[in-house]
Amino acid sequence: MATNEELMRANLLEVFNERDAGRRRAAIARIYAPDVQFNEPDEPVVGHAALDAKAQGILDGAPGFVFTPDGPAQANQDLGYLAWNLGPEGQAPVVRGRDIALIADGRIVKVYTLLQP
Repeated sequence: MATNEELMRANLLEVFNERDAGRRRAAIARIYAPDVQFNEPDEPVVGHAALDAKAQGILDGAPGFVFTPDGPAQANQDLGYLAWNLGPEGQAPVVRGRDIALIADGRIVKVYTLLQP
């Protein structure tokens, strides 16, 4: 079973940074509870299919951009935390954010994304 820190990194790198749909869907099935809730300022989504569509939409809207961790993932009991950057590879980030997740039974059940102004 993955640690909470590993789940947070996988959420960022294997889902939201993964442009191959098949690999992304396999990661989603492994990382998240079936009824996962993904909450961000624009629109909350529920479930694997909606999360996959959300990730694809973000990637489609940012060609050439990559997500990178902004420090190590952290965990406290059933919570995970990871700061991240999004921008052109090798350049300064255009967007910075933080993901906070509730984890149960080795899977992410809720994610809250906070965008940094």
